[in-house]
Amino acid sequence: MRITGNSIAASAVTLKVGVVFWALVAWRTPGGEPWDAPAFWTVVYPLALAIAAVLGACFPRKSWLWGLLLMVLQVPVVAVMSGVGPLLLAGVVYALVLALPAMAIAAVAGALRRRLYGRV
Repeated sequence: MRITGNSIAASAVTLKVGVVFWALVAWRTPGGEPWDAPAFWTVVYPLALAIAAVLGACFPRKSWLWGLLLMVLQVPVVAVMSGVGPLLLAGVVYALVLALPAMAIAAVAGALRRRLYGRV
């Protein structure tokens, strides 16, 4: 993968947005694990998917990567907020599974942007 200024900017934006989003969710969740939030499936995860779509549309090159990065950022946020425990590996696997729809949505958003506005 060739690193360009756009890739660096997209990575930086995704890192900032992802860390802030997951830190806010972890802060509001008892135990500090976003996937344990009472409203995870009804509010948090759909909002994360919407953020992945926006990131994919804003940065259409390798747009699937921004969905992956956004979802995997849950793991370091949980490690900082709750500490590293024996189930951290399970959390990594869980985050990777949750990343699949985010990657697809970001890729579709990026493809739509490229189709509407030409090669970006």
